[in-house]
Amino acid sequence: MYLSNIQEFWSKNTEEIFQSLDTGPMGLSSAEAQKRLLLHGSNVIKAKKNRGALILLLSQFKSPIIIILLFATTLSVYVGETADALIIFVIVLISGLLSFWQEYSANSSVQKLLQLVQIKADVLRDQKEIEISIENIVPGDVTVLNAGDAVAGDCLIIESVSLFVDESALTGETYPVEKQAGIYPGDAVLISRKNSLWMGTHVISGTAKAVVVNTGKNTEFGQIAHQLKIQEPETEFERGIRKFGYMLMTVTFILVFSIFTINIILKEPVMESFMFSLALAVGLTPQLLPVIITNNLSSGAKEMTKLNVIVKKLSSIENLGSMNILCSDKTGTLTEGAVKLKDSLGISGKYSEKVSLFAYINAFFESGFINPIDEAIRESAKHDINKFTKLAEEPYDFIRKRLSILVSYAENNEDRNIIITKGAFDNILDICKKAETDEGSLLDIDAVKKDITDRYHEYSDNGYRILGMAYKDIGKTKHFSRTDENDMIFLGFIIMYDPPKAGIENTIKDLKRLGISLKIITGDNRYIAGSLMRQIGFHHANIMTGADLRETNDMALIRCAIRTSVFAEVEPNQKERIILALKKAGYVVGYMGDGINDVSALHDADVSISVDSAVDVAKETANIVLLEKDLDVLCQGILAGRRTFANTMKYVFMATSANFGNMFSMAGASAFLSFLPLLPKQVLLTNLLTDLPEMAIATDNVDPDFILKPRRWNIGFIKKFMLTFGLVSSIFDYLTFISLLFITHSPVVEFRTGWFTESVISAAIIVLVIRSRKFILKSSPGKHLVYATIGVVIATVALPYTPLAEILGFAPLSFEVLCLICAIIIIYIITAELVKNIFYRFVKM
Repeated sequence: MYLSNIQEFWSKNTEEIFQSLDTGPMGLSSAEAQKRLLLHGSNVIKAKKNRGALILLLSQFKSPIIIILLFATTLSVYVGETADALIIFVIVLISGLLSFWQEYSANSSVQKLLQLVQIKADVLRDQKEIEISIENIVPGDVTVLNAGDAVAGDCLIIESVSLFVDESALTGETYPVEKQAGIYPGDAVLISRKNSLWMGTHVISGTAKAVVVNTGKNTEFGQIAHQLKIQEPETEFERGIRKFGYMLMTVTFILVFSIFTINIILKEPVMESFMFSLALAVGLTPQLLPVIITNNLSSGAKEMTKLNVIVKKLSSIENLGSMNILCSDKTGTLTEGAVKLKDSLGISGKYSEKVSLFAYINAFFESGFINPIDEAIRESAKHDINKFTKLAEEPYDFIRKRLSILVSYAENNEDRNIIITKGAFDNILDICKKAETDEGSLLDIDAVKKDITDRYHEYSDNGYRILGMAYKDIGKTKHFSRTDENDMIFLGFIIMYDPPKAGIENTIKDLKRLGISLKIITGDNRYIAGSLMRQIGFHHANIMTGADLRETNDMALIRCAIRTSVFAEVEPNQKERIILALKKAGYVVGYMGDGINDVSALHDADVSISVDSAVDVAKETANIVLLEKDLDVLCQGILAGRRTFANTMKYVFMATSANFGNMFSMAGASAFLSFLPLLPKQVLLTNLLTDLPEMAIATDNVDPDFILKPRRWNIGFIKKFMLTFGLVSSIFDYLTFISLLFITHSPVVEFRTGWFTESVISAAIIVLVIRSRKFILKSSPGKHLVYATIGVVIATVALPYTPLAEILGFAPLSFEVLCLICAIIIIYIITAELVKNIFYRFVKM
């Protein structure tokens, strides 16, 4: 009988769980897995908000202001104002459709991008091991886990080898927890359930096969998330947008309420005044702000995809653009990332066949996780090892920095079992009691330790990565643990090399020109790191080691981290300290990592960057994923991010200056005019037409000098821009009022038509002025923005001469009025250019 949610599964044996889940050691069939996926849903903690097109369309009209306006429109029909009500309804509908199209396109693009970097899991389906998306895991699946894998659900271990898991996300426990099959009491606390694996954790070392018991919201992690309503922390960019939107809406509502009150005092018709105020609220509140920003960011994400940069979280684009320090490993970033085996040397520095053989055996039988070092050894040092049989393994981890294999072989008709260990030189040397000469004799390690260490330094200074090799005969014992890694015999050196990337020196200079300092954080020793830096032209790089970090307190580290270029011999937990120190110093810090030991640093960085070939948990943690581990690719991604941020800021500048200018103008006009300056439907039409150029801003060109350095959201700058250019806009609105009233003596209908024409055309053209710090003719706008602006200008001028004019309350303008409006717009553009020049002299962004 299949049970969908099993409690206290850690207190049951595997046969009971198999029976309860109607599964077995070889997992499920694909057909059964599909049924269970439909029953349980995707294996996610928080269900995706995958809204259909109809729901998304209706959501465009959920604003309280829009709802009230539609209600008032219905009321207008009831009292007999059917034509006006219908026009207002059509304008609101068109505006909503445009907003829907923008958001639907953006959401579709984002979903396609996220599919490129899905986290995968290995499971047994149809009697074979396959790789599937972790979201498609179901209860009853049997999953195969290796180092670096994210745990796909709450699981019961079937079998494991030297399995260590990071459970810090659930328990807060810093150190990895050893896991193995077994049975534990039903009331055992979570941290004591050694036979269980939990969603939200990941494998540090070892291998395992486990049956998935609970998925999604039924997991321990899912229940905690539901109880605490866990949400992702708000980024600085999101917080800035929210505060900006609230500020605009607050001031808008105050002014709109004031305008409504003034109209009532002046004894304007209540219904018309109410509709006018509501129309103003629709036109002046930044209701398109979320849509246009999402569109800008999704357009930027699509552009970055063409550059092999995948953005998992749109708001991280702003952080990428504002990043001014990038921390990264050297392997695959500064170097080719294709580690090669150069030589296998004994303690004398001569080639050793035994070192080569033992290194090959160790690499051949290693099963913890795929790594380039073992791949290089397997590819280069071919040996016949048919007489060797693997008995056990102690996988590599980032504390021991060693990998041990226990093998058996026959010699002189007698079975011998030996432990073969390779790893970081110092960590190997520390566990050795003897050293073996080229002739096979054994020496006390203390007698040759200095010579061995000097040789290690010599190789390292030449830029080679050095691994130590050691072995130990344990007789006929067929089992061992990491505690047996002692009193070993030092055998020799494995010499690896990874040459610098071609052109990497120029890439680092490009980063510097972009205002980004590169800091290398590596586990390699100081000599290799120093040699590499010299090879790429940095002869005086400041190097700080892991040992130095241990002796430096957090306050002192802030100062040291700023002037240090290379952090060498660094342990995983020290990476996190470096990131936090740089953040405390006031920098926007990016971290680029692809390993298990990079997860904590990725989590704490302002900009978390990984690569598509990274281990699952690193790729899952990062907000930006590179399809190539290449700093050139990242440079292009940074520029794309800055262009996206620049275009987002352009919309913010346009919205603030236009909205506040119109508010001041409406407030003043309502106070001294004996009629409404614009009818409600005309206000809404103004809003619709001025939105069109702003919707094209995502594709606009960006001045090269704007993206040469990191930029950040600056509310203070926006307020100054808003007040300055809003005031300029309002001055020319008042100039239009005065001209229409006292120069051309325009009647009410012509007054409204003239101000509508001036307002829409000036708002459309002024976008081309304020989009750049440069003179309007020296900064080339994007073609879509130009087409949208021209289209709006033509439509606005032509509208009073069409059959729609009478319906909308417009009248044809005389040649005198058209010339007057044209003159005002030209003077407005010239004035805006002069004000812009003065403004940027005194106000810095």
